Amino acid sequence: MRTLIARGQRAIRCAIAGFLVVWLAACGPAQPPAFEQAATQATDDLLSQTQKLPAFLARIEKTLGKTPAGPRRGVVIDPMLDTTTGQQTIATTLLEKRVTERMKARFDEFEFLPFQSTNLGRAQYLLTGTMTRVPSQQTRKVLRLNLALTDLKSGIVVAQATALAREDDIDNTPLRYYKDSPVLMKDKVIEGYTRTTAAPAGQKADAYYLERIAAASLISEATTLYNAERYQEALGTYRNVLNTPDGEQLRTLSGIYLTSVKLGKAADAEKAFAKVVALGFAYNELGVKFLFNPGTTEFWSDPKISSAYGMWLRQIARESVAANACMNIVGHTSNSGAAAANDALSLKRAAYIRQRLTAEASSLGPRTRAIGMGFHQNIVGSGSDNSFDALDRRVEFKIVPCV
Repeated sequence: MRTLIARGQRAIRCAIAGFLVVWLAACGPAQPPAFEQAATQATDDLLSQTQKLPAFLARIEKTLGKTPAGPRRGVVIDPMLDTTTGQQTIATTLLEKRVTERMKARFDEFEFLPFQSTNLGRAQYLLTGTMTRVPSQQTRKVLRLNLALTDLKSGIVVAQATALAREDDIDNTPLRYYKDSPVLMKDKVIEGYTRTTAAPAGQKADAYYLERIAAASLISEATTLYNAERYQEALGTYRNVLNTPDGEQLRTLSGIYLTSVKLGKAADAEKAFAKVVALGFAYNELGVKFLFNPGTTEFWSDPKISSAYGMWLRQIARESVAANACMNIVGHTSNSGAAAANDALSLKRAAYIRQRLTAEASSLGPRTRAIGMGFHQNIVGSGSDNSFDALDRRVEFKIVPCV
C-alpha cells in the first residue's frame, strides 16, 4: 500500500511539474510579430495620436456640421533609415512604403508631398522612421521600428510610435548610393535624425538635424538621381547642396566623390575624398570600407573595388598630417570563423593600413596605433564575406589625444 501511495505521489508531482513547464512556456516572453504586422501596429499607434491634431479635430467638426472642411495637411518624408548602419536599404524603403500606404488608406487629411526643398514651406509635418537591431535573448533577431511626426514650424514631435518586429526574411541590402559609398555614413545629422524619431511626443526634435532639413531634402534628391544612375544630374545637385550653409555633410561629399568616379573625373574624386577625410577627422572618427581577400591582409582582388584604395590611403595620410592628429587604427572582420583567428586577422589588417600610411608620411609612425577588434563590433553581422557585409570589414580611424 505504501508503495502504491508513493508512486501516486510521484505521479502527481510529475504532473504538476509538467503543467508548470507548459504554463511557464506559455507565459514566457512572446515573440515579436512579423515585420508587416509590426509596421501596421506602429502606423496605427501614430495615427491614433494624430487624431488630437487640428486636421482631425476639423474633420470631427465637419461631421457634426459645425464647420466646413479644413485644408489637407502636407507631409514630407525624410527617407527612413537603418540606424545600425546609417543607410537606406530595401527594408527601410519597404517600411516607408507600408507606413504611407496605411496612412493614406485610413485617413485623407494628410497630403504626402515629395521631399523637396520647394515643398518644405508647404508642408506642415515631417515624417521620419528608423529600424534598429536590438539585443534579444530570443533565437530570432529583433528590430525596433520607430516613427515620428514632427511639426515643421514649431519643431515639436507631435506623435511618436514604436513597435518590435522579427527580422525574418528582411532584405537589408543597402541602396546603390550607400553600397558604393567608401565610408560609414553615420554623422551628427544621422544621429539627430535617430534622436528625433525616438523622441516622445511633446518634445523638441533634434535641433542640429532640423536646422539642416533643407540641405537634407537636396541630398535626398541627389541620392535619388544617383540611385537611378543619372550621375551628371546627381553631381550637379550634390554641388548645389555643398554651396548651401549647412550642406557640408558626409553624405554630400561622399556623393560628389561617387559621382565624380562614375563620370571619370579622377582629380575631382580625389579632392572630394580628401574633404570626406577632413570632415571625418573633424568628427574625431572616420570608418572606411576597405575590402580584403578572405583570411588575408591583401586588398580585394577585383580592381573595380580596390583600385581607389591607394588614393584613399594617400589622402588619409595627408589629412592626418595636416590635422597633426594622433589616432588609433582599428581593424574589423566579418563574423565568420573562430573569434581568436579574427582578432589576430583584424590586428594584422590594422597594422598593414598603418604601415601603408607611414610609408606615405613617416611622421605618422609615433602618432598611430594598430588595434584589432575581430568581429566583436560587427554592424551587419551576416558573415557572408562579400560586399553585403563590407561595413564589418571596415577600418576605423579614431582621433585620440597625443601623449
